[in-house]
Amino acid sequence: MRDRKRHLLWLCVLTCACAVMAPRGAAQGQQETQPAPAAPLGTEFGYSIFQTKCTSCHGNRASTNRAPDPAALRQMTPEAIYDALSTGSMAPVIGKTLSDEQKRRVAEALSGRPLGSAALGDAKTMSNRCASNPPFDVLAGAAWNGWGVDVENTRYQTAKAAGLTAGQVPHLKLKWAFGFPGGVSAYGQPTMVGGRVFVGSDNGYVYSLDARTGCVYWSFQAKAAVRNAITIAPIHTDGSAKHAAYFGDLKANVYAVDAANGSLLWTRRVEEHVAARITGAPAVSGGRVFVPLSAWEGFSGSNEDYPCCTFRGSVLALDANTGRQLWKRYMVPEEPKPVRKNSKGTQLWAPAGISVWSTPTVDVKRHAIYFGTGDAETEPVPKYSDAIMALDMTSGKILWSFQGLANDAFLGDCAEDNPHRSENCPKHLGPDWDFGSSPILRTLPNGHRILVAGQKSGTIFGFDPDRKGALVWKTNLLAASDPVPDSLGLIVFGGAADEQNVYFALHSGGMVAVRLATGERVWFTPLLAAGRKPTDQDAGQSAAISMIPGVVFSGGFDGRLHALAAEDGKILWQFNTAREFPTVNGVHAHGGGMGSAGPTIAGGMLFVGSGYAVLSGAQAGNVLLAFSAE
Repeated sequence: MRDRKRHLLWLCVLTCACAVMAPRGAAQGQQETQPAPAAPLGTEFGYSIFQTKCTSCHGNRASTNRAPDPAALRQMTPEAIYDALSTGSMAPVIGKTLSDEQKRRVAEALSGRPLGSAALGDAKTMSNRCASNPPFDVLAGAAWNGWGVDVENTRYQTAKAAGLTAGQVPHLKLKWAFGFPGGVSAYGQPTMVGGRVFVGSDNGYVYSLDARTGCVYWSFQAKAAVRNAITIAPIHTDGSAKHAAYFGDLKANVYAVDAANGSLLWTRRVEEHVAARITGAPAVSGGRVFVPLSAWEGFSGSNEDYPCCTFRGSVLALDANTGRQLWKRYMVPEEPKPVRKNSKGTQLWAPAGISVWSTPTVDVKRHAIYFGTGDAETEPVPKYSDAIMALDMTSGKILWSFQGLANDAFLGDCAEDNPHRSENCPKHLGPDWDFGSSPILRTLPNGHRILVAGQKSGTIFGFDPDRKGALVWKTNLLAASDPVPDSLGLIVFGGAADEQNVYFALHSGGMVAVRLATGERVWFTPLLAAGRKPTDQDAGQSAAISMIPGVVFSGGFDGRLHALAAEDGKILWQFNTAREFPTVNGVHAHGGGMGSAGPTIAGGMLFVGSGYAVLSGAQAGNVLLAFSAE
């Protein structure tokens, strides 16, 4: 739990777009890199404010908060710091005490760059612009569309669409690399449709790249970081039919942009709460966009100056053509009410919490969507926390639910052994065992269907979606000698499934295969980072995994991308991404940890982002890598 505190604070500061690591020398033989921006003004004034207002946490090793020190903050863009102070996680704590000019000076002083430098992420500034932008043909070639490759979120690419066999995997070679200007976390999973790669970034830009060469067709700048996968789907607007790229950002905005040229078709803010964000990719089906809503409130709610807590997680449906809201289902049905004041006079609220972190799974047969929920932030704990939910696609009506753990109320920095434990903390602190990943819907060889969900506790559940979510089996992956998972969890961003097994990467280091029909454990392969223990926060794998027939791909916090045989877990191939890469767009780029998004495979190519500086001690990074077999 102690390590969790430091990285929860990362999320508080990384609420908005993040920034790039300090540039290093250009790789030999690559295009000329972008010039460094001019030195910011008002540096001394900004640091003076920082020393007065912020150093009780930032740079103070005695603080139990373990907030990022000034060196870490310098890796962020001034826009990210300014937004955090103005409308993000720091606004209700520190930002409210600063004038707009003071916020600007602090942002420029800490980042070492002037406001406005984020414009370097615009495709128009890049030297690798595609020579032309031919008509976008969604049917041109194979696709990996959205988070899970299909609406069932199997993360299993068919042999035909993959264009890559198990025998070719050991011969995968790097073809090109693309650097994200102003990025430290490459957590946006790439989508490949129509021969193009669509990918979001923590600088707020969404890019459309040529899959074969990495040249850039267009960019679109959202209002905040885009950390989810892009989904391409038909849209009818102004009497014309085209395809849109749908995605959300970390300020709870949903966008539909023209997939051909990046022009905005519509956008909608789907939640007004200051803490709201969209971390899971929207799912698109039947003319509806299903959007999960989460928040960072649980990471700052223990601050006694913060009026904890009022955010309620939800899933909502939008009209894909217009963005009009069709329905919204809160996971906390009751609106928060004032319950008491702490000794500082701050008003506290309840009930609250239950974020929805991941992409909903669509069941076309039952006209339903399935998703997992997170913990509550207040007591008493509502019944839909740490649950698997089934909602009707048309109305949002709850069809059934299953709670994996009751009474899980959690706030960051509230460990019971913390000598500075806040009055805001839940009286009975839960373990933070969310269902943080998307459920997987699969049809078994006998025609029966199974819905599989992994919980952060290390328990996997198999449900019958055709019998109102009846529990078919339950498997705990922990051995008797294993430590109980802390709030970082054992299963985090999710697994993949073929016709026989479901596969999960483990935060403690390894991958496990479990029989879909019975929950029986088939094999386990340890994948522990060198010099790490299973209890270290950067020991293993939390990123989502991806599959082709016979092969499972998994990225680790150490930056290594592994390919394992689906039959027995044997390691077939590995590649170290935690290093510098020459890039096709001339941006200084470095790989790092891999902790959220998984690889995407289509048309004989594999794409993966490297660099994940959230909730781990992993190395930051800002690169998208493209591989193919030689």
